[in-house]
Amino acid sequence: MAQKRLLLIDGHSMAYRAFFALPAENFTTAQGQHTNAIYGFATMLISLLKDEKPTHVAVAFDVSRKTFRTDIFPDYKANRAKTPDEFRSQMSYLNDLVTGFGITQFALEGYEADDIIATITKQAEREGAEVLICTGDRDSFQLVTEKTTVLYPKRGVSEMARMTPDAVQEKYGMSPDQYPDFAALRGDPSDNLPSIPGVGEKTAAKWIVEYGSLKDLISNVDKVGGKVGQSLRDNIDDVIRNRELTQLVHDAPIEYQVDALAWAGVVESDLTKLFEQLEFRTLKDRLKPILNPDSVVKEVKGQSNNVEFTLFAPMIEGGTLSPEELSEKIAQHSGDIALSFELLDEKLHRYAVAFNPSDVYLIHSEQMGEWAQNPKVSKIAHDAKSLARENLLDGVVFDTALAAYLVNPGVRAQELSDLLERWGDGAQIDTSSPEQSLLTGAAALFKLRGSLLTEMKDRGVLALFTDLELPIAHLLAVMENRGIAVDRKELEKLATFFEGEVTRETKAAHLAAGHEFNVASPKQLQVVLFDELNLPKTKKIKTGFTTDAEALNWLFEKTKHPLLESLLRIRETKKLGTTVEGLIAEIGSDGRIRTHFAQTVAATGRLSSVGPNLQNIPVRTEEGRSIRNAFIADKGFSGLLTADYSQIEMRIMAHLSNDAGLLAAFETGEDLHATVAGLVFGVKANEVDSEMRRQIKAMSYGLAYGLSSYGLAAQLDLSPPAAQDLMDRYFQRFGGIRDYLSSVVVQARKVGYTETVMGRRRYLPDLMHDNRQRREIAERMALNAPIQGSAADIIKQAMLNVERALISENLKSRLLLQVHDELILEVVAGEEEVLTDLVRREMGSAFPLRAPLDVSVGIGKSWNEAAH
Repeated sequence: MAQKRLLLIDGHSMAYRAFFALPAENFTTAQGQHTNAIYGFATMLISLLKDEKPTHVAVAFDVSRKTFRTDIFPDYKANRAKTPDEFRSQMSYLNDLVTGFGITQFALEGYEADDIIATITKQAEREGAEVLICTGDRDSFQLVTEKTTVLYPKRGVSEMARMTPDAVQEKYGMSPDQYPDFAALRGDPSDNLPSIPGVGEKTAAKWIVEYGSLKDLISNVDKVGGKVGQSLRDNIDDVIRNRELTQLVHDAPIEYQVDALAWAGVVESDLTKLFEQLEFRTLKDRLKPILNPDSVVKEVKGQSNNVEFTLFAPMIEGGTLSPEELSEKIAQHSGDIALSFELLDEKLHRYAVAFNPSDVYLIHSEQMGEWAQNPKVSKIAHDAKSLARENLLDGVVFDTALAAYLVNPGVRAQELSDLLERWGDGAQIDTSSPEQSLLTGAAALFKLRGSLLTEMKDRGVLALFTDLELPIAHLLAVMENRGIAVDRKELEKLATFFEGEVTRETKAAHLAAGHEFNVASPKQLQVVLFDELNLPKTKKIKTGFTTDAEALNWLFEKTKHPLLESLLRIRETKKLGTTVEGLIAEIGSDGRIRTHFAQTVAATGRLSSVGPNLQNIPVRTEEGRSIRNAFIADKGFSGLLTADYSQIEMRIMAHLSNDAGLLAAFETGEDLHATVAGLVFGVKANEVDSEMRRQIKAMSYGLAYGLSSYGLAAQLDLSPPAAQDLMDRYFQRFGGIRDYLSSVVVQARKVGYTETVMGRRRYLPDLMHDNRQRREIAERMALNAPIQGSAADIIKQAMLNVERALISENLKSRLLLQVHDELILEVVAGEEEVLTDLVRREMGSAFPLRAPLDVSVGIGKSWNEAAH
């Protein structure tokens, strides 16, 4: 009879490691259920079962933190943080997963999983079995023998160290039997077991090796010299208690027979429903090496499914080609190619091209052939825009970064390696060298595309990917390459002016305070404002009282002190000066600035601008507009055209809520906020004063951004009851908006996500969170996402419409920038009139809202002059 090979797994320990190894935000179902711990545990389980080939398997779980050890020492593990809710919500699924694998699981009140494992291990050894223990708890090293090996995770749950007697001896200089004595001396911060002051691991190990055991050390404790010896004597009770707590129980009261833990493989049908529920579509194929042979459906005689399963091999023996040799191969290739690349200072350094997952080539060159810009050569890539902005790439039919973003836009980790963890179907990147990383990265894109295509279909966002996000990525790359011209001299003049203003106002601040001080130091500012000048106290913070911009504005409104006026002016001009200096630093040799549009950052779908941020240039002040005045039309162009949507958020609100009152207000064609204010306050539109209009404008936009009555009160400087009264009066007139806003959260809670007018989803798992604050934040996001996201979708569609029309009508004017709801174009002389009509038409037809889109257009020599 073959020897028993028993695999024992510490379920809690390994699931917890999986939870922290894989970002929680990367692993959520359509309903918002976190799955990172389950997924990581499942992949670990598959690897262990495939590689170790056990004949018997069991998993042990902890029940709670209250065990016999906490009875002995109430502070045992008391320092550990509360179990994250995202992990706790996965526990029942972990139990279902283990059952689905056909594995016996144990849990015993009052004992830890390691005690159960120790008990089963000793019995299995007595029966002559070989034992493998998979755990992240080093206390298990005391169980290591010639028959028992501990598989201890070195990184996440994917890489294990084999702790044999020789491995323990090599690492700690002692036998496994001596390890718990050493651990008692060392203490364990993770279990809140106290260490001996002044005694580190080296001293603890030295004592155990020298005396042989803790028992013999204690018998000779008076002979241990030096400060550490005295420290040992002073803390001997802690050491004895530590030793009692680190000893694993070998006779936990569980009912089991080792033979009953026999495991013959996975029955796939036992896991199908769970995998579907958890959206683990890529794991099914990875089960094949560990399936129970008797459960596999046999092929019908004479037929073949022609499917061969192979695990992805991370090492790829790809050849190195010259750009010319690669071009020849691509010319003879009829299918898609996958492309990975390495950038150096944002320029192409080298790249790899895969014709299929095992036919991959490395090109040590920044040169690409004509195929790169040939749209007929279909390409798969990750973040293709970062390469395409150098005008090197066209014909991208699949971008894994964009696809993953649409599948779950709340995820921040969008590196290729992160996506492969979740969607790679076993494909990995080999990071042993930059060359292998490129080769395996290109090869992996084929499998990743398949998984993400399935996910996008299932989540209803495939059309958004193919019709909007993929083409807009190409257009953004073109726009980034074009850049926008600036007047360097004008910017330098502004920089000098703002620097002078800071200097002048700093002197004025010193004069108002009666002495010099550092105006940028919050600590010194607190002393001047609250101790010396005895001004009203602001919000209390850790370091005293806040001196942020909001607090200084509040103080100035209350006191009108000249020092505060100077401080506010210093902050304002310093910020403007920093903005200008940043712009000057980004001017290229051709006098143009090139921003980068971040497409996969904002969860709502909005674009952001970085390097430099052109969305951050102020427009409400004259000095802010003076910065925009430095953005000009380049030689060969007559001016800039700006076009933006008028009140697009409110039009989307009217569309989504179908509120008759708001739709009627738009139909009048008059001042929307005055019309709405008249309805709310019960006066004619021409009787609405500026304060009424201000309040209603704040209310209208606030509702679109999930503003509460408390937030409205702070914004309008009203009491909370007055703000609530204003909100109630608003909803009396616009009941459709009230009903829509309440239904959005209810629906999102049911399905786990919100949707835009074009079907963009935002997943909000915190809508079901026990923590009220997190739940309320998610509710505000649920109110905000459909409106902001719809505005983002519409402006992107408008950009595509405008660009296609420019090409089809053979106009030389060109699209340069998108800033929030505004487009900026460079105008060729003689095309002004036709371009104005084209932009109005194409932007206005981007989406058929019930409150039609209204487009404002202006033309001028500069961005500021073109304002309308």
